[in-house]
Amino acid sequence: MNYNVHGAPLYAYTGGKNFDPAKPTAVFIHGVLNDHSVWILQTRYFANHGWNVLAIDLPGHGKSGGKAPTSVQEAASTVMALLDEAGISKAVLIGHSFGSLIALHATAENPSRVSKLVMVGTAYPMRVSPALLESSLNDPQKAIHMVTVFSHSTLAPPPSALGPGTWLLGGSKALMKRVLASNPHENIFNIGFKACDSYDQGEVSMRKVACPTLFLLGNKDQMTQPKAAQGLIKLAHEGQVAMVNAGHQLMVEAPEEALNALISFCKK
Repeated sequence: MNYNVHGAPLYAYTGGKNFDPAKPTAVFIHGVLNDHSVWILQTRYFANHGWNVLAIDLPGHGKSGGKAPTSVQEAASTVMALLDEAGISKAVLIGHSFGSLIALHATAENPSRVSKLVMVGTAYPMRVSPALLESSLNDPQKAIHMVTVFSHSTLAPPPSALGPGTWLLGGSKALMKRVLASNPHENIFNIGFKACDSYDQGEVSMRKVACPTLFLLGNKDQMTQPKAAQGLIKLAHEGQVAMVNAGHQLMVEAPEEALNALISFCKK
């Protein structure tokens, strides 16, 4: 489904279901150089169990038009504009990595619009190494290889989101290459990394969050190590932590564990 947000089409995957104003809504926000498809198992479950699902492609990514957001704040305003356009008064925000910061900032600035917040594979500050920043700018294919290696704890953990034996590293590489190619006008890889690296409102934002917050973390995460989320966890209102046996891409490495954590937290 496409929504007109800030003058450009914003794509949101709905799990194959029509929007129903009577149902609760969950908005899923992906990380750097990803798209809505990283949430495939979780979104399809929610869509078939009483929820409206909007799993977005950020502007300038995948099926969405417009320019890529250059800051967490800019991306957060896009999420809230989507809620306005869809006529949603209140939603659960679920974000992964870069998306977790986007969800955090949107919640902090609009506390009456968010019922629950889920931060998946998060850290603050979300520093990006100089080597990755440089490679994402000048040698994106090298950076894609680096990120996929760091993001997966194993090559084919059983079971994975697409079934036992799925080559997650290869699939992740292919996704990132496809998303990068979807926008020939901007280096959305470097733009996203710079937005993560420069965001300095994490603690301020977490203090503003009034709703329950779930930190869904991978115990083998090398991109956003669990210890790097502890500062936010200590500040969270009604904070909960769910640790799964996976790396950074825990939605596909440990799909059932991640889904069960979301179901338990988001239950009506």
